[in-house]
Amino acid sequence: MGLRCGIVGLPNVGKSTLFNALSNAKAESANYPFCTIEPNVGVITVPDERLQVLETLVSPKRVLPTIIEFVDIAGLVKGASKGEGLGNKFLANIREVDAIIHVVRCFDDPNIVHVAGGVDPVFDKDVIDTELQLKDLESVDKKLLKSERSAKAGDAAAKKEVVALQRFKDALEAGQNARAVAASPDELEAIADLQLLTVKPVIYVANVDEASIASDGNAHVAALRAHVATEGAQVVLVSAAIEAQIAEMEDPDEKALFLSEYGLTESGLNKLIRASYELLNLITYFTAGPQEVRAWTVHRGDKAPAAAGVIHSDFEKGFIRAEVIKLADYQEYKTEVKIKEAGRMAVEGKDYVVQDGDIMHFRFNV
Repeated sequence: MGLRCGIVGLPNVGKSTLFNALSNAKAESANYPFCTIEPNVGVITVPDERLQVLETLVSPKRVLPTIIEFVDIAGLVKGASKGEGLGNKFLANIREVDAIIHVVRCFDDPNIVHVAGGVDPVFDKDVIDTELQLKDLESVDKKLLKSERSAKAGDAAAKKEVVALQRFKDALEAGQNARAVAASPDELEAIADLQLLTVKPVIYVANVDEASIASDGNAHVAALRAHVATEGAQVVLVSAAIEAQIAEMEDPDEKALFLSEYGLTESGLNKLIRASYELLNLITYFTAGPQEVRAWTVHRGDKAPAAAGVIHSDFEKGFIRAEVIKLADYQEYKTEVKIKEAGRMAVEGKDYVVQDGDIMHFRFNV
């Protein structure tokens, strides 16, 4: 499965600078709104030290990490829900992503114009939230009107749907995101076809200056953290300026030395990827053989057949069993033969719940 995250934010908050630093694709970056007209997609490999361990043990012909797609979406402005600026384009593109990476400006720089006249991360966050809520409210109202008509005609299912839709309508009218509604599975089903924008999980990226990275933030970051505390959302500190410099470095030792100068042990990209996996409740399992060592992404709690299906649908349809090795055992015994001789290869059936870091081989018959 591929993970697709949409990078959103007001113009001039550092979206495209961050995107350029995170990926090989280069979005145009300029000091004016709407410099990114079409969404740019960057395919980024997910760093995982376990792949390097397996490569050393197996010596495969190739190593394939799993990937994340970051989509740089055109900047949003107030009034987007009514089609202002590039609002309609923005709202259509954001429906296609799994999660939202909301970049908020948390740095002062008189040379970079802010569309609202001053740096205020809480204001910026609320502008985008309001526009998404208004668009969602429009979608809910349309469906609610149809459901109410059916309910009046005696449709029992429609009556339940009306109750569910009204809950989301009330929340949106109160300035809350749809994800804040403690909805039952049936209620979520009632809005599934609407593809509500504010249902999508979100990570806030506080784009800070270089000095604020070393001090774990500034007054702007503190204000943002306090504002989103009730959402239970993560705030990840990133300096797009630092990431841009890291992106130019190829030597791992040079990168490590550069990061250490700021008191960092990892890049903002790594922090953002880890936060994205946690947000969407994702884990990684591996396949390992002489041809390739490869990482695969599944949801935490997925069972073995579903994990097999990520490789190919036939693997899931004809699933027989999964042979599972733990990385620690691979490191101790070095080869599959010795792992089997030691009785450390588990044979699991359809009910096996895949664990993060499992090394798996699937037996199937179609």
